[in-house]
Amino acid sequence: MQEIKAYISLETIRRNAQLVEERAGVPLIAVIKDDAYGHGAIEVAHALEKAASMFAVSTVREGVALRTAGVGKDILVFTPALCKEEAYIGAMHGLTLTLSSPASLRLVAEGAKNLTPRAHIAVNTGMNRYGFRPDRVKSACLEAKSAGIEVVGGYSHFYAPENARAREEQYAAFLRAAEEIEHCFPAATLHLAATGGVLAGGRYRFGAVRCGIALYGYLPQGVGELPVRPAAKLYATVSHRGRAFGGGAGYMRAEKKYGALHTLRLGYGDGFFRAGGLGVGNLCMDACVREGDAPFGRKVQILKDIPAYAKAHGTTPYEVLVRVLRGADKYYV
Repeated sequence: MQEIKAYISLETIRRNAQLVEERAGVPLIAVIKDDAYGHGAIEVAHALEKAASMFAVSTVREGVALRTAGVGKDILVFTPALCKEEAYIGAMHGLTLTLSSPASLRLVAEGAKNLTPRAHIAVNTGMNRYGFRPDRVKSACLEAKSAGIEVVGGYSHFYAPENARAREEQYAAFLRAAEEIEHCFPAATLHLAATGGVLAGGRYRFGAVRCGIALYGYLPQGVGELPVRPAAKLYATVSHRGRAFGGGAGYMRAEKKYGALHTLRLGYGDGFFRAGGLGVGNLCMDACVREGDAPFGRKVQILKDIPAYAKAHGTTPYEVLVRVLRGADKYYV
């Protein structure tokens, strides 16, 4: 097989979810956006059907795919509807939409006006990605109620969970907004903590926690520890072997005189970074030249240390997982 192979342990994901729940002590909202960080959203959702109180995805399309696959639990869509059609489709499939601005609220009110849409209110506590400012949450709640939108939750997100001062500033801002949401919608589920918030401490956990990266075996840096384990192992196939000839090594002048070299069938076309970290020289689009001999056709495990690979490229395991798992052939074990 020429494709990258990913062997994904659903039991490991279930175990990671259990560790999160035990640490948090409140219900788990399992974040399976972007195809569960590349691990396969449908498979992960079915694996966590008992563990998760609800699921969270990025787009209406992702939510509809889960519904079509038989996922019956609540599904929160993080990205606000960007047109009336999305609001209508989301409400028709029983998805929980996000209200993050007056414009998004109006779209939901108009696009799903005959469907009693369910929604969470996003609060901007300082990340400045989505959300109503705390001083505007009250008016958003009143407008949502007037429009017949059933607000069943409210949330925000830490932009730097490792920074105690930033956490406290956002926590205080969310508390103000939470009071307004609860006053208008007493049964609303409030959630502030993602994985970093869970690790940071109990006061950030509110009525639920919203975790993604910990489910797949990784943690944000500098917040705390939890013995989660990576759920995916990646393998590539040796597609060539031989003795070095001439002056190159992949897309680069050879740094030394090589003896045996072999090629793995992987490249930057598969989401790996072109420069460094997996072989000698720069990656080709679909090939990686490595030093040493290896039998033709052998399956070789790659990226055994994703955090180190991510750090070397100035990014996070989140990005690496989404990039390299997206096109891999997935096998569930």
